[in-house]
Amino acid sequence: MSRRVVITGVGLVCACGIGTEEVWKNLLAGQGGIGPITQFDASAFDCRFAGEVRHFDPLNWVEKKELKKVARFIQLGLAAADFAVKMAGLEITPEIADEAGVYVASGIGGFDIIEREHTKLLQGGPGKISPFFIPAAIVNLASGQISIRYGARGPNSATATACSASAHAVGDSFKIIERGAAEVMICGGAEAAVTPMGIGGFAAMRALSTRNDEPARASRPFDAERDGFVVGEGAGVLILESLEHAQRRGANILAEAAGYGMSGDAYHITQPSENGDGAYRVMMAALKDAKVLPDVVGYVNAHGTSTPLGDAIETVALHRVFGERAKKVPVSSTKSMTGHLLGGAGGLEAGISILALRDQMLPPTINYEHPDPACDLDYVPNVARPAEVEYALSNSFGFGGTNAALLFKRWDSR
Repeated sequence: MSRRVVITGVGLVCACGIGTEEVWKNLLAGQGGIGPITQFDASAFDCRFAGEVRHFDPLNWVEKKELKKVARFIQLGLAAADFAVKMAGLEITPEIADEAGVYVASGIGGFDIIEREHTKLLQGGPGKISPFFIPAAIVNLASGQISIRYGARGPNSATATACSASAHAVGDSFKIIERGAAEVMICGGAEAAVTPMGIGGFAAMRALSTRNDEPARASRPFDAERDGFVVGEGAGVLILESLEHAQRRGANILAEAAGYGMSGDAYHITQPSENGDGAYRVMMAALKDAKVLPDVVGYVNAHGTSTPLGDAIETVALHRVFGERAKKVPVSSTKSMTGHLLGGAGGLEAGISILALRDQMLPPTINYEHPDPACDLDYVPNVARPAEVEYALSNSFGFGGTNAALLFKRWDSR
């Protein structure tokens, strides 16, 4: 018999704030964090803005002598993990260390370190490369560093499935606990791709918004004037536990993990399938896993990146899932405020969905000003809204046609 899995901690760091409650407060107020890039000179770039985590001091989470060993995505992941662990009141003692795991994903990893060390190679030769280069940059070292920090000796993994990566990490962690392979999982994702190669690469694909004259209004999911996504950075980390473990230690339970779906488009390296088939199937897979019908879903945190094609296709998929009820289901894209965290998006948005269930409040899609006939759902435009929500669905879709959907349930102790 599979075990029930609950969420006891949420740690969020993104352009909207540093710390879970600060982020949540700003999201509900519709206060986005997108602005001009400050981490490098972007004056020659087609896109000159991003969702940066401003005023982030890594020394609050990493000792100065250790900074050279951790890329920015790891720093952000350590901060989010700290917020999540503290919210959960979790202490990983030697008695439970082997039953506590870490699964923190990233789509890109340490671009900042890769670019820095490549420059040193070109300018000074191979002797100038730091011995810490590889462990500072590779994708699984957010998980590695977090596990070392908390002494978590259970399952330790990381996915790199593009923009679905941290949703896969959360879903896989759910299943690890459900089948009895761990009692606790620290899971989610982190990303820090606001670098010259990160911004330049996505701009070369013509994937980014170029609304440089008004960056705060650039991320506008489902709006008729959307022109591309905005790169964001940050981290979203959750504490998942078996229900028995959480209750045994008297933890405050935020929500329950109900369902997890995965699918592949098998269609194109960057574009979603035209009829939304992959997105439709992954949502239905999450519902099937939870053994519930679409009718129970009261909120969807959409992938909603603000690209012309992607938003319209996700809308098609949502129509297929909900049928005649589709226009009555609130759907919002918090990427309108945070930007797109790429591999970190799923963890961040899973955390936001859990907070929506906790407080029965729906965050808005800001910058929604011009309705698009191809996007005709209730996108919770511009203003947060109270709502009675039993189940919340969080969508993540990535390049290569890799999809994930997470279904969370409002906590009920019965």
